[in-house]
Amino acid sequence: MAAATQGSRHPQVWQLPPACGEDPLAGVPLPLPLRAVLARRGLNRAQVEELLQMPPLPEATEHFPQLAVAVRRLRRACDGAEAVAICGDYDADGMTSTALLIRALRALGAHPVAAIPSRMDDGYGLNPGMVERLHGEGIRLLVTVDNGVSATEALMAAAQRGMEVILTDHHTLPSPPPEALALIHPATTPEASPYRGLAGVGLAYVLGHALAQAMGQLEAIETARDLFCVGTIADMAPLTGANRSWLRQGLATLHRSRCEGLRALQQLAGLEETPLRADAIGFQIAPRINAVGRLGDPRLVVELLTADDPGEAIELARQCDALNRQRRELCDAIEAEALALLDADGDSLAPFLLLAQGHWHHGVIGIVASRLMERFQRPVALLAGEGEGRLRASVRAPEGFAVDQALTTCAEHLERYGGHPAAGGFTVRAEAVHALHDQLNGLALAWQQSQPLGQPVRPEALLTLDQIDRRFWQQLLALEPFGVGHRSPVFWARDCQVLEERRLRGGHLRLSLRQGEARCEGIAWRWESPGPVPERLDLAFRVGLNRWNGEERLQLEILALRQHHPEIRLQRAKQTYVCRRCGEQQLELRNPSGDRIHAHRLPNGAIRSDDCRAEHAYVAGLLQDAAIGLGLQP
Repeated sequence: MAAATQGSRHPQVWQLPPACGEDPLAGVPLPLPLRAVLARRGLNRAQVEELLQMPPLPEATEHFPQLAVAVRRLRRACDGAEAVAICGDYDADGMTSTALLIRALRALGAHPVAAIPSRMDDGYGLNPGMVERLHGEGIRLLVTVDNGVSATEALMAAAQRGMEVILTDHHTLPSPPPEALALIHPATTPEASPYRGLAGVGLAYVLGHALAQAMGQLEAIETARDLFCVGTIADMAPLTGANRSWLRQGLATLHRSRCEGLRALQQLAGLEETPLRADAIGFQIAPRINAVGRLGDPRLVVELLTADDPGEAIELARQCDALNRQRRELCDAIEAEALALLDADGDSLAPFLLLAQGHWHHGVIGIVASRLMERFQRPVALLAGEGEGRLRASVRAPEGFAVDQALTTCAEHLERYGGHPAAGGFTVRAEAVHALHDQLNGLALAWQQSQPLGQPVRPEALLTLDQIDRRFWQQLLALEPFGVGHRSPVFWARDCQVLEERRLRGGHLRLSLRQGEARCEGIAWRWESPGPVPERLDLAFRVGLNRWNGEERLQLEILALRQHHPEIRLQRAKQTYVCRRCGEQQLELRNPSGDRIHAHRLPNGAIRSDDCRAEHAYVAGLLQDAAIGLGLQP
């Protein structure tokens, strides 16, 4: 209905939610705006009750066909004090998975060792060189976590040396599946299984829990759920099913974890006094872990998360913190360089942004690519030098542009590539970059032309400022944890007055707002617009909690804003209809010929008109949309 910008080169287009009609979740103990959000997401009463109550999970052994085989073999390893290699990955999911199983197996009697490849030297996953080294160290049992199903050469090397392998992985399972002693993978569970969304650390938790339970020593995994919480949120796994159930339980006690490494990270982040929320882990804990895998040796994180001495843990956590600061500085520097390169090209942006600098760091270019993708709403590839005339890239793309398909289409120009619809990577020779960019531009342009103009802003329900109080906050918390598959609701508020505007360090914007008699503070992170904010505006936002100097205050986390207009315009079938409120609960709809229809809101939320023309389905739909846009319905 209207557009706004945040100073990027991409306008924002607001798409307000459809009308709900009669409240389909009436009677559910949640306020109307939250019921409207859940109804618009397609949830029925039973699904909402499941969100709120968390039914018990089925036994994992009933859903993972080869879990019992893996448990029997690991139990033998524990009984015989056998050396076992835990072969992880260098991201937060892989490192927390590795630490989880090392802590569990060590407590149960085995002698586990961490084996994680180097991002810079080895690349992703188990490789033949690792297998050969571990075999030389006398290890005959490998357990992969967060990798392994695509490690064909490494699995062959292990089989040739008589080594047994237990695979736990959540990445795409090839057909036929790899041969191993046991395969623990979400795709092997029943189709509607609550275990389908587990990340690598979730599978490690399943394995560790099943083993400790079989050995009658559940105390051996007392910190396993804490590590599960961190790894699951860091990997952006869907927060449904088993993930949601275990997170709801684990987040309540995570701040009292008996894992000294996690306590040290929380201390450095200032999060040790109150129960943690998913966003605190995602923004404060996970980056400190991921930074190590990007810039340093991932064994540092494993040592931190398996440390028993508080003094050692805090020292290791400080090293992670230092790498995270270095990671932020590198990201900011690369982003500034990338923006300068784009500015040098003038106002015309390529459909596919491809930028290369030999000195950029492989470990962080994916983060910067994500920032640029969000800023310009188009696919982005950042390339860094790899030596011998090659460049290595990280790719990110908006929803709808399939990175994996695009790279497959351009395979003739690439030496290596992989990924999924939203992200990927590739290696390319320098002389092929120009032809590659031309082909990627063609793919991105075709996609761009099929998309509506502008970056969509999609609030899910109207929320007035006077509704935002502690009671609403507690009811919102009842729906947590939020994340992939169950995102935090986006609300909108209409006709707010700006009382004060402050620009903060880091490019953030703080607003003091009033709507009627209600007042509220709002924060817009990394706000790009240098111009003044309109005095009266509409906002799209999430509701958050600001902790500062021992005080807690609710605040709006502003995602978008636009100047408020008393009248709104609806575009339908190449016709423009003008709508305005003409009373507390009344609206007027005017067609291009100037004809008017009046309607009013009933106490039950329905929109009623005495004009017989409103009985037509087309006109009734217009009135419903007008009621949403004018703030007469949530």
